[in-house]
Amino acid sequence: MTNVPEQDRVLIFDTTLRDGEQSPGATMTHDEKLEIAGLLDEMGVDIIEAGFPIASEGDFKAVSEIAANSRNSVICGLARANLTDIDRCWEAVKHAAQPRIHTFIGTSPLHRAIPNLTMDEMAGKIHETVSHARNLCDNVQWSPMDATRTEWEYLCRVVEIAIKAGATTINIPDTVGYTAPEESASLIRRLIETVPGADDVIFATHCHNDLGMATANALAAVAGGARQIECTVNGLGERAGNTALEEVVMALKVRHDILPWTTGVDTTKIMHISRRVSTVSGFPVQYNKAIVGKNAFAHESGIHQDGMLKNAETFEIMRPEDVGLTASNLVMGKHSGRAALRDKLKQLGHEVGDNQLKDIFVRFKELADRKKEVYDEDIIALVGTTADQTDDRLQIVSLKVLCGTGGPAEATLEMEIDGKEAIATEHGDGPVDATFKAVRALYPNEARLQLYQVHAVTEGTDAQATVSVRLEEDGVIATGQSADTDTVVASARAYVNALNRLLVRREKTGPGTDAREVSYKDVS
Repeated sequence: MTNVPEQDRVLIFDTTLRDGEQSPGATMTHDEKLEIAGLLDEMGVDIIEAGFPIASEGDFKAVSEIAANSRNSVICGLARANLTDIDRCWEAVKHAAQPRIHTFIGTSPLHRAIPNLTMDEMAGKIHETVSHARNLCDNVQWSPMDATRTEWEYLCRVVEIAIKAGATTINIPDTVGYTAPEESASLIRRLIETVPGADDVIFATHCHNDLGMATANALAAVAGGARQIECTVNGLGERAGNTALEEVVMALKVRHDILPWTTGVDTTKIMHISRRVSTVSGFPVQYNKAIVGKNAFAHESGIHQDGMLKNAETFEIMRPEDVGLTASNLVMGKHSGRAALRDKLKQLGHEVGDNQLKDIFVRFKELADRKKEVYDEDIIALVGTTADQTDDRLQIVSLKVLCGTGGPAEATLEMEIDGKEAIATEHGDGPVDATFKAVRALYPNEARLQLYQVHAVTEGTDAQATVSVRLEEDGVIATGQSADTDTVVASARAYVNALNRLLVRREKTGPGTDAREVSYKDVS
């Protein structure tokens, strides 16, 4: 029986929780990983690469729980080419209804030099490790990392070895985004034509976006015979990112006339998961990002607007509803009730319980009193957190800032630290600098500010600003996020939230927890 899917079917392999989370600063908590995995499962993603189980106890637990909770998707874990990694991976995924082990090794000259292996030694290692994985699991994926810079003859040799050892999926990674579309298609096509046993396995493509061609390279690989695309939501990933799930899925749907392949993804769920990944990772989506960017369905030019009014197809090749955008964007205000808010949240893809709705409603009313118009994006920002923060050791009580052209800014900050109130006034090069100095004056720390990022949730001078802060201290990384109509207030809350997460990591978690997982989102 062959493992190859129907020729018009392309499997979607999502690696947001593994390759995407490796992007510097793209931290996700345990619960956030489970949430994203659940959304991927619901939207019809075929394979979810849930993590790298050997990396940390936290990664292992997340992969294990995702595997146990999966309903539809194959759950995959990553393992390097050694028996310890593979055994640990199997322990994490074995409870899934459909488990997969994904093992890899770098095969290009540059990557072979790292473990200092000869071609023959590496070939032997590939046979040993893939065979071991196949003895544990009947669904094994193997990847020659940096395949696009591996010598052709050697690539054919190791792919054949992996197939004979029992691999059911052969993934061909463009690890550094080096290839181009024509080359990508040719490489897959030649491997299928050349390597014995290639007709009995699935060939996959994994493209990085260093030259901006990840989506084009992935689609070209499908044209060459690949039937699995590895991708991430929003193109999240190391360096310039990975192939974007939303781009390849919508390209196959919109241009089915020249790309005659289908996926099982429910495209109406794309916008919701894009927003959630952006929120939990702390990586905002660029405005002009294809499919999910804020401007993807916006029209400002008079000619464009006139054409849209007469016929939307004049300037839109897909409907906003196809990716989960609601038709209206402004229906809520300070007179709206709880039932209307629940209905709006449901339209936006958020099913909330009574307690969570109560918290969001309080925040919504506060925001509606300050803003003339409340947009869908404002409401989505409110969903970022509904957790009770009374246990946080550091809490902001009040903040007053003086700034202008006459001299340095001044911030007077009152905080509650371990239940005791304290106040400090500091000066700085701007209101945010002065505020952060006041926080450090009240709670001295050595945390280094790795990232400070601000973007407006909506338009207008009363728009909420979403602020992301990433701190690092002694190798521990924590991310805080907050939204407020006052940018300085949002900045202070995001900074304090990140500090609280550092304290949680330092004082409340046991050894072996992955520091990358410490993150928190607040949209007070």
